[in-house]
Amino acid sequence: MIRINLLAVERERSKRSRGIVIPPAQRVTIAASLILLLTVLGIGWWFWTLHQRSQKVDAEIARADAEIQKLRSVLGQVQKFETRKAQLQQRVTLIEQLRKGQAAPVHVLDKISRSLPERLWLTELKQTGSDFAISGFGTSMTALSDFVANLENTQRFKRPVEIIDSLVQTDKNGLELVKFSIRATYHDPDAPPPPAAPAGRGGRGGGRGAG
Repeated sequence: MIRINLLAVERERSKRSRGIVIPPAQRVTIAASLILLLTVLGIGWWFWTLHQRSQKVDAEIARADAEIQKLRSVLGQVQKFETRKAQLQQRVTLIEQLRKGQAAPVHVLDKISRSLPERLWLTELKQTGSDFAISGFGTSMTALSDFVANLENTQRFKRPVEIIDSLVQTDKNGLELVKFSIRATYHDPDAPPPPAAPAGRGGRGGGRGAG
C-alpha cells in the first residue's frame, strides 16, 4: 500500500506561495520605479517630438530664407528695370521735344538762306530765345536793305527787322564792304494768338469819362 504524505505537499505549497508574496515596501519601490521609468520615457518622447518639430521649423525657415533671397534678387532686377525704363522714357521725351523744336530752327535757317541776296554773305548767327542776331558783309547798302526786306516778307520774323549796325570798310584789295549786324525776332504765324486780357473797371470808366 502506497502512502502519500499530503501534509508535506501542503507545506511545500505553502512555502512556495509564501515565497511569491511581495512585501508592501517593495511594492511601493517597484511602483515608484515604474512611474519614474514611464516619466523618463514620456519626457524622452516629448524631447524627441520637440526635436523633430524644431528640425521641421528649421527646414521651413531655411526654405523661407531661400525664397526671400530669390525675391530680393527679383526685386533688385525689377528696380534696375524700372530705373532703365525711366532713363529710356526721359530720352524718348527729350527726343520728342527735340523733334518738336526742330521745326522753328529749320524754318529759320531755310528762310534766312532764301532771303540772302547776291553780293551778301553771313559771318555769324546767334539765337537768344526767339531773337536772332545776324552779322555779315555786303557789297552795298542796297544788298543789306534787300536782305532785311526779304526777311520781313517771309512772315517768320516780326516787323521791323532792325539794323543794329552798318559800317563801310575797305578790304586789302580796295573793295568797299558793308559790315552789318541786324536783329530779327522769330514769329510763328501758325501759332494761336494769346488770349485777350479782360478789360478792367478802370478801362470802362475811362471810356465813359472820355465820352
